[in-house]
Amino acid sequence: MSFLRRQVVTAALTANAIRPLPGFRVGIPAFFAGWLTGELAPHLLAVTAADAATHARGRRRSVRGLALAAANAAGLAFLVDQARRVGTRAEESLTEGLGLDYVEQLDAKPTPADLAVPWRRLVNPFRMSSPDVHRQRDVVYDDRHGRRGLLDIYTPAAGVPEGGAPVLLHVHGGAWTVGAKEQQGIPLMQHLAAKGWVCVSINYRLAPHDPFPAQIVDVKKAIAWIREHIADHGGDPDYLAITGGSAGGHLVSLAALTPNDPAYQPGFEDADTTIQVAVPHYGVYDLAGSTGLRSAELMRDRFLGPRVLKRRWRESPEAFEDASPILRVSADAPDFFVLHGSLDTLVGVDQARLFVERLRQVSKRTVVYAELPGAQHAFDVFPSIRSSHVVRAIDRYLHWHWNGYRRERLTDPA
Repeated sequence: MSFLRRQVVTAALTANAIRPLPGFRVGIPAFFAGWLTGELAPHLLAVTAADAATHARGRRRSVRGLALAAANAAGLAFLVDQARRVGTRAEESLTEGLGLDYVEQLDAKPTPADLAVPWRRLVNPFRMSSPDVHRQRDVVYDDRHGRRGLLDIYTPAAGVPEGGAPVLLHVHGGAWTVGAKEQQGIPLMQHLAAKGWVCVSINYRLAPHDPFPAQIVDVKKAIAWIREHIADHGGDPDYLAITGGSAGGHLVSLAALTPNDPAYQPGFEDADTTIQVAVPHYGVYDLAGSTGLRSAELMRDRFLGPRVLKRRWRESPEAFEDASPILRVSADAPDFFVLHGSLDTLVGVDQARLFVERLRQVSKRTVVYAELPGAQHAFDVFPSIRSSHVVRAIDRYLHWHWNGYRRERLTDPA
């Protein structure tokens, strides 16, 4: 491929990352191209600069190619700066939702180094192992479903602190039809486990082979397993945070909003499946199309109905409504920290905005919302500038919540 053609391809990718193509039909290709370009913008910028410098030293220079390379470098630099601004936006969201003094309730205030971009760690964004974390693989939480009934447990390599560590449950995404526990949420779990948390990542049954509600039943089953067994791994069974993205964000929110619902706990109705705090990323909150959003209605009729629920909306509207977190919000909802990208082409940001609005209208607990500028879907899958800021913002939020929970428990042991 010639230099000019390489720059044309880079220009198309960069333009799509800055302003993704709209529409239901092009949402998936726009996501894949924009997601990788946006999260790997520093690497693409370095490659573009090196390519242009090499070409400029050659005998047959393409003036148009060099001009386009300069424009691409400017666009990629904009994407890098946009990702860096996520740190500021996330911190503004925390102070807006929790109060300016929330950092006073952390173990220690974040230093400038804590908030800076960890450039060294981002050189190889797909290297996610950590010597500070031990991972126990393939623990059975449900022996009826083979690999779909397994979970992994992440603990500090140096050992769990005495007194029981806070527990985080991660639920992977993948449109309810694909995905596995080893593929998502790793940066956050590695980060928190290194700081003393016990993190659990689960598989669950997938549609269409196992239609919904199999997925939420499995999440509830995993919660029940954690309540019963996590103390054996150093975790506090009374404190459970839950997080996940996309379909995982939907399942996380639905689990948090339907504690002890017997409809989603067949055969283990008496198990405690309450959640203390939920942190969904780019989740689907309206499966029924109740918001009137055209994108939600298209997802319902063209994908959720035929592929996930295996039902038609017109025949079983209550199944879609029961599965919609936005319709399950109550005054007793737990604390929420909702994150969504402003340029998400798979799940429009309007769903998150309306879900947060509903939570703030009804719930008695805190609601924090971070809308991340320039972010596509799946912005947290591997280490990047944006995901590093997101991980540390969630760290601050969850430690604020955990410390508040412990203070409440000390003042009211019952």
